[in-house]
Amino acid sequence: MTMRRTMWVLAGLAATACHPHTQQPRPSIQPDRELARALTLFRHGDARRSMVILQRLAFEFGPGQPELVTARYYVAECYFQIGDRIQAAHEFRKVADEFPSSEYAPLALLRAGDANLRLWRRPELDPTSGETALAIYQEVSERYPDSDAAARARLHVRRLQNQFAEKTYKNGLFYFKRKAYDSAILYFKDVIANYPDATRAQDALLRLVDSYRVIRYTEELKETCAHLRRYYPRATGLDKSCPADTTGAPS
Repeated sequence: MTMRRTMWVLAGLAATACHPHTQQPRPSIQPDRELARALTLFRHGDARRSMVILQRLAFEFGPGQPELVTARYYVAECYFQIGDRIQAAHEFRKVADEFPSSEYAPLALLRAGDANLRLWRRPELDPTSGETALAIYQEVSERYPDSDAAARARLHVRRLQNQFAEKTYKNGLFYFKRKAYDSAILYFKDVIANYPDATRAQDALLRLVDSYRVIRYTEELKETCAHLRRYYPRATGLDKSCPADTTGAPS
């Protein structure tokens, strides 16, 4: 009996070895449903879980599928939301450059500007990120002038130009008050050349006139006054800085 029982056990083991248990197939990924789930997670504030799904889906969609652009764009948004603004700027830029004709391109470029602007924590120190943001916002308006993103970008451009112009103008005024006129002139010219639409542009021109008058740069004085009268005829203090009989003599 013991021998017979042993033989039955061995036979059972052999049968099991010849016919292993069939593993249940893993459910196949349904990219469209996963994309919808990832976007739902994102909209509910779960950017980290959303990003994990979206990064996987970026390898599931083919190059010509519009869903790929959606996945890539929202990967960038997830980086932005979790506070990694450097990576967000990089990913937004890639979406805009690799899919320039997609519906996401203008918005991605705008958001690349937003990410750089958020990186500009110390305006009084390193202006690099702020300058990059300004350049990107200007690019949005140039590449996609009729888009909603361009309309938003133009508001940022105006604000940043005024901000940079104000800082540069104050630097010029600092040197002007200390009678370092050559240095002051450089800053005033910087305002005029780089931020001509800024509020401080006409003030920079007026202070440029005052600087030329003091150091007796007669021709430069006349040319700047002519420019002022042509483009800023209502500038406050114009008649004082540029009287009709301007000769370049100190007043």
